[in-house]
Amino acid sequence: MGSFSIWHWLIVLLVVVLIFGTKKLKNMGSDLGAAVKGFKDGVRDGGTTPETSEGAPQQVTAAKKSDANTVDVEAKTKS
Repeated sequence: MGSFSIWHWLIVLLVVVLIFGTKKLKNMGSDLGAAVKGFKDGVRDGGTTPETSEGAPQQVTAAKKSDANTVDVEAKTKS
C-alpha cells in the first residue's frame, strides 16, 4: 500500500484527458498560470507604500461638498 507506480499515474492521466480533452486542459492550465502570476504581482505590489515607490499612482480624492441630503458619519470607539 505504498505510493502509486508510474502505470497508475499514466492511467489517471489518460482518463483525465479523455474526460476533459486536451483543449480544455490547456485553457485551464493557462488560466491557472495567469491567476498565479496576478497573485504574485499583487502580493509584490501590496507590500510597497506610495512614499517608497516612485511610479505609484497618487490617490485622488474628491473635494468635499456640503449637501443637505448627505450625512457624514465618523465612527468612534467607546471609552
